[in-house]
Amino acid sequence: MEKITDKIAALPTDSNYFSLEFFPPKTSMGFSNLRDRLDRMARALRPLFVNVTWGAGGSTATKSLELAEICQRELNLTTCLHLTCTNMSRKMIDRTLEDAKALGIRNILALRGDPPRAAEYQDPNEDPEDAIDQSFTWAMDLVRYIRKTHGDYFCIGVAAYPEGHADESHPLGQSLEHDLPYLVEKTLAGADFLMTQLFFDTEAYDNFERTLRTHPSGAFKTIPIIPGLMPIQSYQMIKRTTKLSHAKIPDPIMARLDAVKKDDEKVKSVGMDILCEIVENVKEITSRTPGPRGFHFYTLNLEKAVSFIIERTDLIPPSTPIEDEVAIDDITSRIPTLQVNGSDHEHLSQTRDNSRSRRQSNVSSEHRNRVIVSGRPISHPEYEATSAEASIPAEPINSRANTLAISEGEGVLGREATWDDFPNGRWGDARSPAYGEIDGYGPSLHVSHSQAVSLWGYPTTREHINELFVRHLKGELTAIPWSEEEFNEETRTIADQLVRLNSKGWWTVASQPAVNGLRSSDAVFGWGPQQGFVFQKAFVEFFILSADWKLLLKKLQSAEVQGVVCFYAANAAGDFVSSDQTGGLAGEEQVQERESSTNAVTWGVFPGKEIITPTIIEEVSFRAWSEEAFGIFAEWAQVYGKGSPSEQLLEKARADSWLVNIIHHDYVDKDALWNLLLS
Repeated sequence: MEKITDKIAALPTDSNYFSLEFFPPKTSMGFSNLRDRLDRMARALRPLFVNVTWGAGGSTATKSLELAEICQRELNLTTCLHLTCTNMSRKMIDRTLEDAKALGIRNILALRGDPPRAAEYQDPNEDPEDAIDQSFTWAMDLVRYIRKTHGDYFCIGVAAYPEGHADESHPLGQSLEHDLPYLVEKTLAGADFLMTQLFFDTEAYDNFERTLRTHPSGAFKTIPIIPGLMPIQSYQMIKRTTKLSHAKIPDPIMARLDAVKKDDEKVKSVGMDILCEIVENVKEITSRTPGPRGFHFYTLNLEKAVSFIIERTDLIPPSTPIEDEVAIDDITSRIPTLQVNGSDHEHLSQTRDNSRSRRQSNVSSEHRNRVIVSGRPISHPEYEATSAEASIPAEPINSRANTLAISEGEGVLGREATWDDFPNGRWGDARSPAYGEIDGYGPSLHVSHSQAVSLWGYPTTREHINELFVRHLKGELTAIPWSEEEFNEETRTIADQLVRLNSKGWWTVASQPAVNGLRSSDAVFGWGPQQGFVFQKAFVEFFILSADWKLLLKKLQSAEVQGVVCFYAANAAGDFVSSDQTGGLAGEEQVQERESSTNAVTWGVFPGKEIITPTIIEEVSFRAWSEEAFGIFAEWAQVYGKGSPSEQLLEKARADSWLVNIIHHDYVDKDALWNLLLS
């Protein structure tokens, strides 16, 4: 039950520390896997504290508190719970703070959340106690409220933006100078530390730190300022994240990433180099102020990259002999031998500085003694050992050094621990803690109300919505509610087919063409290491009216189509149907239900590697995404205010639509899917 500021104050003056941030996974399988990942990272890396995020408006309240409980009570990690205040009731804020106290959490990161929109979120029939409290407009309101109701019980952090907060309501836009008065106010309202937005421009951070430390108010002279850093997990992810956060990537850094953008492994490797350089630069900047130097890492629920960066930059605090004996996961005790990185006997005898010691593989980790045999090969390796093997000192399997090596992906256990190291947003494996849009922003319009109106106007008929989707496909519109990105060259190859679908009211939100064995260096479809070949099954995902879906469903269930396609469909009410559940022919009384399928729709074959399948579509992930997709639909409707013609149109369309994903398995015939849907 320690406060973050007390832990910082107890550190040596010239020391470094770091914290890790996690978000509640979208699936129950992801939640279970994150628990194991947290345990491993906590023992291998020893962060000073961890952060647990909170969805705007309390959208993840239950899951955030569950994750915070795992961190604080099960893993004994000092935990900082994020808490927003806009578009929420005072009752929810009070209950969350009381729950945090009950869990032993004494640290809160007080945030505003989305811009206040009580008129849109408020239910007129709601209990008055659950009504949105419109007195919470800014983060400073939450800071003052926590201090008023809980005194000094909580250590309170607030967010800071090295390049300025992007708030288009102010004519200056994104500006540190514009932010400063508000940052001073919320700091003086009772903040104990500052935690920054992610950044890649160290010159901007240098200016930010200098400006705060020398500010005439004196509010920032000694307060801990913890810079926020995000490991570069993939090219598309970092482009999307920086676009949404308005964090600038300096041209030299972007050039290094552009040079390797089609090879995920190289992007991640170059990204780790970049982050290590940023950490070292920030160390120099923060050394001007006496006291320990901190770093906050936005992990995005991933393990490997952040473990490498933290170790390479010497941020891991030195361990004690007792800590090195802490047990690893139960699974490792069932594995008889662990050779983490293929080390030979000479490697085992090497000594290193204590703070850098790791990867010391053990030769024999069985939980029982073994009989030593000589002069013949061992016939029962479970309980026999050669004399040469027996003479080698075995390192304990449970050492923190081995745990760190596993977190960095070394050996069999390491590969198991970091199996999801190359996530692909909602197209990845739903078992991954990082499944979904892993940019820290989650599903939403990602635009302000004025931007939404500027982009999409005031639709009053379905034909107006058809036109918006068609204009997006033609490059005349930069975004639709479900995608803030313009189309790439790959999608342009099927633009004509997509235009025909959208013109008849089948609103497409995701798609890809079929590809049969093109080289990984192909200018349009290529990805991954050189000398490889890439494949794709065609698929398309779209909203369709219920009446149209009934007709299409019959077609998909017909004898000539069965086995050629897989499909998943859901509506806003939570109804779900798939080719797995509806395996019988249309009209059959007895519905055959098969095992839920998993569809790899993109895969690559590369020299010296297993087949890589970055894009997967299956039931669990589709169900999770469909809830978010209909949520975005509702948020778009809320832009126009209750009862308005546009709101009524969008709400009616949302309620009467199905979200359908159809995969065609014939990747040799590039027109097969489109002929099926457009014939």
